[in-house]
Amino acid sequence: MTHRRHLAVLLVLLLCAAAGLMTALVMGSLPVRPADVWAALTGGSGAMADVVLQLRLPRALGAFACGGLLALAGALMQVLLRNPLGDPYVLGISGGASVGALCALLFGLTALWINLAAFCGAFLVLLLVFGLAHGEGSWVQSRLLLTGVIVSAGCGAAVSLILSIAPDQSLHGMLFWIMGDAAYITQPLPALLVLLAGVLLVLPLARDLNVLVRGDTQAAALGVSVNALRWFTYFLAALLTSVAVATAGSIGFIGLVVPHLMRLVLGNDQRLLLPASALGGGTLLVLADTLARTVIAPQQLPVGVLTALIGVPLFLYLLARQGRSA
Repeated sequence: MTHRRHLAVLLVLLLCAAAGLMTALVMGSLPVRPADVWAALTGGSGAMADVVLQLRLPRALGAFACGGLLALAGALMQVLLRNPLGDPYVLGISGGASVGALCALLFGLTALWINLAAFCGAFLVLLLVFGLAHGEGSWVQSRLLLTGVIVSAGCGAAVSLILSIAPDQSLHGMLFWIMGDAAYITQPLPALLVLLAGVLLVLPLARDLNVLVRGDTQAAALGVSVNALRWFTYFLAALLTSVAVATAGSIGFIGLVVPHLMRLVLGNDQRLLLPASALGGGTLLVLADTLARTVIAPQQLPVGVLTALIGVPLFLYLLARQGRSA
């Protein structure tokens, strides 16, 4: 029965993802009929097919991939921290990736180097946060979150510095990119492949992560290599975040909102929660990006602004609830 329930939930999420992608292809300053979308996807030609295949489809697939990457990274961080406030954006990982990618953009490097710089920035911030939050014997969750917020603020200052010395011709693109913008996504395939690889890598670890939620001592007693699992998961979370940031810029709170909502609905079984978070994050970001480019069309909003409007109130609610629990 459990396996049937898992399959049913994933099937529903897949249908929601397909509906979100279809919505992104249909809606816009130039409405496209579903029949025209189907004709374009099945080999049709013409003006509408060009709009669907060259403009909207790469952007929608890229937004889906980035949302899935951020949600999966957030779910992994929350499991390891045993705290629903864990998130690549809150812990400064997204900020570190942004600093690395902007430095590469400032020096005019190619896309490959931008991705590498984003990963290096994310991983260095990860090491810095966990190093500074390390107390006597192990890190402390409250200190970890506080350190992440402070380091994230430092990354924000570094981003402001880079923007202040950037050439005028690239400043506007950098500014929209740092606020999160899927408009410049033309090659979504690398991000989609990384998302698929990330899901395939974490699914065999779902059982060990379920045990790790109960505590390091119990996990070690049951044969889980705690340190190796932690470092591998931290490394993977940094990689997922850096790819998302390099693809669509700094988009906050997807990694906070989606895993928490999925956990409220589905429970804390990582075998279901991790793939569900990836699907839910991708669907949410596709819908948010569709809203960002249609709400004041033909002008477009950075999608990171909309995700922040959703994430900030939820973050404050979770923080207040944890304070009452403490």
